[in-house]
Amino acid sequence: MSKERIYLFDTTLRDGQQTPGIDFSVEDKVLIARMLDDLGIDYVEGGYPGANPTDTEFFKKKRTSKAQFVAFGMTKRAGVSASNDPGLNALLQASSDAICFVAKSWDYHVRVALGTTNEENLESIRASVEATRAASKVAMVDCEHFFDGYKANPDYALACVKAAYEAGSRWIVLCDTNGGTQPEEIRRIVSAVIASGVPGSHLGIHAHNDTGQAVANSLAAIEAGARQIQGTLNGIGERCGNANLVTIIPTLMLKPVYADQFETGISPGKLAGLKKLSHAFDELLNRAPDPQAPYVGSSAFATKAGIHASAILKDPQTYEHVPPEAVGNERKLMVSDQGGKSNFLVELRRRGIQIDKEDPRLDRLIAQVKEREAQGYSYEGADASFELLARRMLGGVPEFFKVESFRCMVERRYDARGNIKTVSEAVVKVTIDGETHMSVAEGHGPVNALDIALRKDLGKYQTEIEDMWLTDYKVRILNGGTDAVTRVLIESGDSSGDRWWTVGVSDNVIDASFQALMDAIVYKLVKNREVIRLAG
Repeated sequence: MSKERIYLFDTTLRDGQQTPGIDFSVEDKVLIARMLDDLGIDYVEGGYPGANPTDTEFFKKKRTSKAQFVAFGMTKRAGVSASNDPGLNALLQASSDAICFVAKSWDYHVRVALGTTNEENLESIRASVEATRAASKVAMVDCEHFFDGYKANPDYALACVKAAYEAGSRWIVLCDTNGGTQPEEIRRIVSAVIASGVPGSHLGIHAHNDTGQAVANSLAAIEAGARQIQGTLNGIGERCGNANLVTIIPTLMLKPVYADQFETGISPGKLAGLKKLSHAFDELLNRAPDPQAPYVGSSAFATKAGIHASAILKDPQTYEHVPPEAVGNERKLMVSDQGGKSNFLVELRRRGIQIDKEDPRLDRLIAQVKEREAQGYSYEGADASFELLARRMLGGVPEFFKVESFRCMVERRYDARGNIKTVSEAVVKVTIDGETHMSVAEGHGPVNALDIALRKDLGKYQTEIEDMWLTDYKVRILNGGTDAVTRVLIESGDSSGDRWWTVGVSDNVIDASFQALMDAIVYKLVKNREVIRLAG
């Protein structure tokens, strides 16, 4: 049985840019467009040419080679012919394969927002689509507020859809602009649109996530007969975001209820790179990836409970809904005070540490982890510190350097101009092969100063850590009061693309930070030697 094609439309570069705090540069847009093109997305919406300098410049660049490149804009204004509308002509002249028009489909908006008549709005839709086809471009119409409009006045909402379809629009996209429509409503209304005479092969869905159901609403529309889904990478977008294509794509491809009926333009090989793409996009946004993101999060296939881990060892399907490698992720059996031997054995073997289940050292390691977690350490979120703890118990970590002492000073003073200035300075003394090295550094705060000082002079190891950096720093107070115990988690990365977490715990936040910083460097040195060993 042949499968029906589902077309994927990405609006990260247009609707996604409306996310608070996100402002793409031209270079960012070019990079993201290439990422989407390489993934296999059918349509990449680039923005609104002529609306701002960034989008205008972006449309002059080479963006996609396989995907249809889409310009976005308004339908022509009421009372002006298509040939005399400057906005429409800017879209027609833009370097794009298609134009996606936003059109009012709720008569309340036609009256209040546009200040025009229902018939004039229908004429604007028809004329804009016809002008696009005459310019040999693919026409699409986003029916804004369609579901709210349908519930208020179904006849007029349907008239807008039919005006676009009869004028020759390739796609008419039903938009849940306010994000409040429920899946059953989506299913019922999309079915009604198809019953009115507009085929599902010309219908799309554009869902917002204001009730956390944008993915569910998109799938409900597909079940009802729509064949295009609009969304964004990692679900970014205005307010609560758009439908998350990173979740929708593997659901369509890996869940039999959809995969047996439908196909996308994305190959299994490209799907296996989904986690990498999702995390690379977060890096571009300068934010940490969501560990609990479906399919691609670092916790998506992580198991903490010992009984779950034991079952996974027998058959991964007992607690995994899809194979993690299908989306480029990996299974994690987390070590914690709730974990049993199975968790520890799997995690150790994943890191190349072989130990027998009956080895008494394994029992001692488990006991030490549980004891340290009672003190405030958390190894489920600090994979590198756990590996170092295990290797130290098994005699596998050299003493690369020994920290003899460190001192950190924070001074608040007036500078020569009378302005208040806060200065952080750190001094770190280490011994390497019997030779003492002392480094002094200033930084943006005491932890930054310590980090710089510690990595300033590590003797013969200095070149090994030059491609390493701190990417995230988190502090949690474990109990109340000014004498509270503090847990510090530090994420580090290097030029290989690896990322690792280390942990420190103390009643002094600087001391806890220094523990995590030391572990981060030692892990990097151990990792380097493991890479060399495997290469050899």
